[in-house]
Amino acid sequence: MKTLFKGCLQAKKVIRLQKLVFIFMMLFFAESVGAYPIDGFFLTGIRRLVRLQLVLSGDIKDTKPIEGARKSINDIHLQLLNPKGDSLIALPTPDSELQKKLNILFPNLDESYSLTLLDITPGKKLRYACRQETRGFQPGSVGKLAVLSGLFTELQRIYPESFEKRQDLLKTKFVRAGRWAISDVHTVPFFDPETKVLVKRTVKEEDVFSLYEWVDHMVSVSNNGAASVVWREVLLMRQFGKDYPGLTEEQANEFFKTTPRATLQNMAVAVVNEPLLQLGITKEEWRLGSMFTHGAKSIIPGIGGSIGTPLGLMKFLTALERGKIVDEKSSLEMKRLLYMTDRRIRYGTSPRLVNAALYFKSGSLYKCKPEEGYECKKYAGNVENYMNSVAIVEHPDGTVYLVVLMSNVLRKNSNIDHQTLATRIDDLIRK
Repeated sequence: MKTLFKGCLQAKKVIRLQKLVFIFMMLFFAESVGAYPIDGFFLTGIRRLVRLQLVLSGDIKDTKPIEGARKSINDIHLQLLNPKGDSLIALPTPDSELQKKLNILFPNLDESYSLTLLDITPGKKLRYACRQETRGFQPGSVGKLAVLSGLFTELQRIYPESFEKRQDLLKTKFVRAGRWAISDVHTVPFFDPETKVLVKRTVKEEDVFSLYEWVDHMVSVSNNGAASVVWREVLLMRQFGKDYPGLTEEQANEFFKTTPRATLQNMAVAVVNEPLLQLGITKEEWRLGSMFTHGAKSIIPGIGGSIGTPLGLMKFLTALERGKIVDEKSSLEMKRLLYMTDRRIRYGTSPRLVNAALYFKSGSLYKCKPEEGYECKKYAGNVENYMNSVAIVEHPDGTVYLVVLMSNVLRKNSNIDHQTLATRIDDLIRK
């Protein structure tokens, strides 16, 4: 009951904050007609969005988001709700001209680089190109997209007739991290709109956030603890169904304590992989086998391993734009959650993309072993060194394309190469 009471206090505080921010925004817009609104807080209760609005207004002094990060939530749309999208039940054969241009980018790069690229610019023909599209990689944090689709799948099971109730559950259901979130070096933002104080730190067991905020932490800053917490809640949704909204932490803990470990393993992989199979993504193209933190793995060990391919992830992106992940509203909400308003990294740092809206997830995993003359560094493993990015790019001039880039370049942080490839890919699409 203590945890439930704390969650109620959190929910009441968010409602009070909504009222304060509403008053502020009414005053702000009365004086500044035409100012760009970042209006996601009212829909989601994600508190870091309040700070983003205050930075844009000048009420908080900080670096303003780049142009491509200032899109209104109401201006985000799915791009393939049309006959062009209907033609993408399967990916098209490579466009000969685009494929030729793409091949020129790779001779001087590591042989592991693998890619799928799909130009879906409105008013133009579909163009597809690829390189080693079926090559398998450890997906790293890109696998969190499977957790995201699993979440919206289970929300639909609980409230099949009302997307608004699904959103309300995400906004009003507060859960504690527990040891599932331990540990991760990625910090998350703790922002209090009343005091305007921002603190960034790693997640602790006692931290409580709404489901929407846990999902935002999982996607925007790629927090592994948040991903394990969201995965836990997806599993609980599958188990308890319509009773999930009123589920207490004590009831959840009892379920995990009394359920056989093998049963938990099978359920955990089912809730995140079944939605992928329903999209026509095979287990060899993309699957997720283990949670993202040691704490979570101590409760539910991994099973079956994880793998990702450029082909499987491109199938996911096209299904998202076609509104086929659960349903149209769920797909749109997932795309909104992938919209980058936080700091961009790796592929996303290309100067060509500053003015573009970027819907993005990056993932990496590296492993080292002793080697003479070699020093183990982050993202430069000599055993494994995976770096992956999935992106939807929307330029103000109307150009829209999807890209999946995966690599395993040993002993080198290849983030600059990814950034350079992003620039070159953007040039060949637009020029």
